[in-house]
Amino acid sequence: MRTLFVPLAVLAMAAPPAFSQVAQASAGVPHSQPAPSGAANTRVQEPAGPLTLRSAVAMAMRANPGLSSALREQEATEGAVVQAGAWPNPTLDVQLEDMRRDNRTTTLQLSQPIELGGKRSARVTAAERARDQAASALAGRRAEIRAATVTAFFDVLTAQERLRLAQDSVSLAQTATRAAANRVAAGKVSPLEETKARVAEAGIRVELMQAEGTLRSARQQLAALWGNPAPRFTQVDGAVDQLPALASAQDIAGRLADAPVVRQARLEVDRRKALADLERARRIPDVTVSLGAKRVPASEGETGSSRRNQVVLGLSVPLPIFDTNRGNVAEALSREEKARDDLAAAELQLGTDVAQATERLRSAHATAETLQRDALPGAESAYKAATKGFELGKFSFLEALDAQRTLFQVRAQYLLALADAHRAAGELDRLLGNEGDATTPAMTTPVAR
Repeated sequence: MRTLFVPLAVLAMAAPPAFSQVAQASAGVPHSQPAPSGAANTRVQEPAGPLTLRSAVAMAMRANPGLSSALREQEATEGAVVQAGAWPNPTLDVQLEDMRRDNRTTTLQLSQPIELGGKRSARVTAAERARDQAASALAGRRAEIRAATVTAFFDVLTAQERLRLAQDSVSLAQTATRAAANRVAAGKVSPLEETKARVAEAGIRVELMQAEGTLRSARQQLAALWGNPAPRFTQVDGAVDQLPALASAQDIAGRLADAPVVRQARLEVDRRKALADLERARRIPDVTVSLGAKRVPASEGETGSSRRNQVVLGLSVPLPIFDTNRGNVAEALSREEKARDDLAAAELQLGTDVAQATERLRSAHATAETLQRDALPGAESAYKAATKGFELGKFSFLEALDAQRTLFQVRAQYLLALADAHRAAGELDRLLGNEGDATTPAMTTPVAR
């Protein structure tokens, strides 16, 4: 019986390995080890006290749930590349003819499918393009998280400044109320002036409560980027007057071609092309080579052994008569053309979005500089003069109140322009991808007060 299994052992030793070493090398995954897993998605709690922008970005990059999800997807595509390079498994067939012992025929056969037409190569290429897409999506997600963190950080910084202004406003309103009460007590003005001052102070206190709520909400949104629903930091440490730098047209044009959305659409075209090549390769039928042994009863008239062994060779080729994979090829080609159309649409939409974000940044930048240079100094001087004159009896309370409202309105407009500038800069970072320092945004020098 030993001679019965000799040809089967030879074929088994010659069979190709289950996994392609080339695919493993390209995927960067050893044969004996699984793909590396991402960092555990554990909740991160920032230390109590002031929080810097660098620390906020670092925590968001380490613990953001969306970033962890993109990393898992990249790991999954690594396994898909390994699987795409696997050879078809051989098949072992055992067949018995005639259950009577003397007339029984036993056949053992090992069959190995052989892929033709470059199917395996096309399959690996398609899997590699999907892996490239996952890596690009991870990079784009990193840029998005970074931009969102920078924007949320400056939202908190702006909210802190608004709260400080509201507190100053309450202090100034209290001073005006006391001055009005003193003038009423001295008989210089009617009690109506004191009533107006107290009403104005109550309105400013309402604004103070609103500023406190805005700050709490901004802190929660920032801490949520690293998965902490209850922020521990007391404040963020930064310069609210530090405006984002204005990128040049040449710089923006150079970054458009490698923007995350365009890079992702371009990789989708490559993946669809690889899938179309795979469907074309599937039109060529595969063959199956068989090698085995057959033990049959002895023929009539033979002397000696009552049974004998025979070598069995086989070749199986499917005939592509009814199914030529024509429909799948047509579908793959149409989806490839659709991917090219999506790439053109993505480039057009990206150009529009970048132009709008750039214009918003320039407008907010110019507004903040103008308010800081022209409006704020005049409003502060007018308010100081009106307050001093009201205390000395040279101005009415309405004139002092109007100067106070003008100053606070200008300050609020200035903070709004700063917030708009940082939001527009964050949108540009999200659209164009990360560039330069991965933890701090490019800033201009603070506007001198």
